[in-house]
Amino acid sequence: MMYSTGQRTVNAVAIMLMCVIASTGFVGCASYRFGSQTMFRPGIRTVHVPVIRNDTFRHDLGVRLTEAIVREIETRTPYKVTGDPNADSTLQCRVVNESKTVLSETVNDDPRALDAALSVRANWISRNGESLMQNSAIPSGDLAITFGQDSRFVPEAGQSIDTATEEAIQELASRIVSQMEVRW
Repeated sequence: MMYSTGQRTVNAVAIMLMCVIASTGFVGCASYRFGSQTMFRPGIRTVHVPVIRNDTFRHDLGVRLTEAIVREIETRTPYKVTGDPNADSTLQCRVVNESKTVLSETVNDDPRALDAALSVRANWISRNGESLMQNSAIPSGDLAITFGQDSRFVPEAGQSIDTATEEAIQELASRIVSQMEVRW
């Protein structure tokens, strides 16, 4: 049987392609993960987020931050938030500080621009007690990460401490959930 040069090339490419496909089954590529799933821990499916404790005088900060974190986890991660304390993992947070600082004043000492700041300590642990948040700046004995966020507001422009605090809460929730990603 006579083959032309073009047909030989096609046959050779087809044979090589079949060999590559057959060999990948033996190499162990079945556990290879790709896409956005590589950013999250494969052994974790559920996260318990208890209501965040609040050490400040602003009574609603813990509840508002809890709601924001739950929304972020549900929309940005493959994890399912559950009320079950026996979930695969638990995200524990605590609002440790809240402050308001005057940045500039009018001639009559009325505040013109202010800064609202929040500090939150967070720790994400697995069911067996392993710390899941990774940060190389954490001292070895401390298992929680402190997050700080501030937001500026101008009362003359119709902004209030509540709008600035809500902005800071949303940013904190985003940063805390970002720390749930696996580091390369």
